[in-house]
Amino acid sequence: MNIYFCGSIRGGRQDVKIYQKIVKKLQTYGQVLSHDDISEKGEGAMPGGDEAIYDRDMEWLVQCDVVVAEVTQPSFGVGYEIGQAMVMKKRILCLFRPSSGKVLSAMIQHAEGKLGRTLFQVRDYEEEDVEGILENYFGELTKN
Repeated sequence: MNIYFCGSIRGGRQDVKIYQKIVKKLQTYGQVLSHDDISEKGEGAMPGGDEAIYDRDMEWLVQCDVVVAEVTQPSFGVGYEIGQAMVMKKRILCLFRPSSGKVLSAMIQHAEGKLGRTLFQVRDYEEEDVEGILENYFGELTKN
């Protein structure tokens, strides 16, 4: 299974440890298509610049079976990727931490009700619960 992980890479540096924990757990379910270096510095300079990043990420979306998006930190890029994944009819799991004090976009929060849980799910989580949420999600996914 190919799993595309996305989170706010340029603007979400404070969440890098959480992103790393999510990616590590996702690797137990399949190949994770994500930035090679989810680090404190963000994504380094890539040959070809932003255009190459766009092309690579869009190719990952095409290749993936599931998108897991950490949506606590607002990001135009992540929102765009989720929209593209919806058009491609990919399965999408959005993870949001209410304890951040942020408010999740209504467009994300209510997509589940409009698209159905088969394709789109939003899960509130705390850092210590994320592994269990992923276990439940992928357990259900592999049953179907």
